[in-house]
Amino acid sequence: MYEPNVVGDWQEYDEHAGLRVRVHRLERAEPPRGRDEAAEGLTYFRLRVTVENRGPRRFGVHLEDGQIDVRVGPDGEGAFVDWRNSQFIEGYDIYPLRRATAVLYAAGPENTLSQIDVQVQLRVDDEWTERRLWTGGIGVYEESVVAGVHTAGGAGGLAHQISNFLRDQAGPGPAD
Repeated sequence: MYEPNVVGDWQEYDEHAGLRVRVHRLERAEPPRGRDEAAEGLTYFRLRVTVENRGPRRFGVHLEDGQIDVRVGPDGEGAFVDWRNSQFIEGYDIYPLRRATAVLYAAGPENTLSQIDVQVQLRVDDEWTERRLWTGGIGVYEESVVAGVHTAGGAGGLAHQISNFLRDQAGPGPAD
């Protein structure tokens, strides 16, 4: 079964030894200058996608518009992605022990931002990698999901659901 990553998790690529990626810093943001009208009625947020090379050789990485898909809410509706103001990784060589980060601005209805899914498909040395999915939300903190602490979302909140899912996947603990 394919398991989505939680926002903040690193995902390694088996086909590219040492290369890993993560979606992180999912947070509210002010609309970039000149985008106030486009965001009317929507809440702006930003996220970062970081690619890191922990391997012995360099990788040529492309992460451009169209390679990141952002969905919001329980129905997975497409978020408004502000391609014009986002910063991508376009044809960048990542050498060993180096990182490159893309910053993506998006917006969605306020009531759907507790559940945000981000799908990323890197192009590495002109080869497409498999798509990877991260899930998180505004108000769901990376640390609280890892620690299993319940957030303001309550028993039905996203953090609670992810925590339960991961606990079920891990199986019984030593005290069980």
